[in-house]
Amino acid sequence: MKPVTLTTLKEMKRRGEKITCLTAYDYSFASLLDRAGIDTILVGDSLGMVIQGHDSTLPVTVAEMVYHGKCVARGVKRAFLYVDMPFMSYQESPQRALASAGRLMRQGGAKMVKLEGGEPMAETVRFLVDRGIPVCAHLGLIPQSVHQLGGYRVQGREAADAKRIRHDAKVMQESGASLLILEAVPAELAKTITGDLAIPTIGIGAGKDCDGQVLVLQDMLGIYPQPSPKFSKNFMEGAANIDAAVKAFITAVKSGSFPGPEHSYYSSDDHG
Repeated sequence: MKPVTLTTLKEMKRRGEKITCLTAYDYSFASLLDRAGIDTILVGDSLGMVIQGHDSTLPVTVAEMVYHGKCVARGVKRAFLYVDMPFMSYQESPQRALASAGRLMRQGGAKMVKLEGGEPMAETVRFLVDRGIPVCAHLGLIPQSVHQLGGYRVQGREAADAKRIRHDAKVMQESGASLLILEAVPAELAKTITGDLAIPTIGIGAGKDCDGQVLVLQDMLGIYPQPSPKFSKNFMEGAANIDAAVKAFITAVKSGSFPGPEHSYYSSDDHG
């Protein structure tokens, strides 16, 4: 099968074919995901929590992201691989972001880098894209700002917040981002943003109408020792093995059966 590229992902959005994504942090899992047919793999700074045991993503370093990126890249033949830029590796200046992104691509095997934040990051996104570095933006619940947000809380339920996130999504596209992750936002807001944009949206706790879905691997396998978020699902339940669980996730996303209402958030508190 041909390798998945950004062009592939844009064509999938145009056709209405759902994009699948899971995180991976090592060669063995990356190889399994790739063989199972996952479209994209994210080396997330979530490794700070699920691999290193921290209570947030903040302690993760560029060197650690490079290391795990290299491990994952060795196992990937088809899937599109992108890597998180960790906390304070890009916020200081576009020049700092360029140095960090360069390492993640040159040494870490990334084909695209992901950063968090809206309009304040527009200059940085434009700076990277103008220099040939593809960027995935991340809006809604942005884990690197967990202390500013007051915890891992749903974003965009209030009208003003929803308007800001929608605005930020358009700004990120205009700045050159090729992909957008929406995390823990009301399903109806994610649906509106997905319709607004030409670039694909990937949801995690953002309802069924995003162009694709991503989960943290340890959550979808039910092996993370801490409570999993509402938007996750344990695909190991009823599966014979890990390969079957991954394929079940892919099938559920492609068919539109995941996420269901029970994995989604809504503007009204009546829906949880």
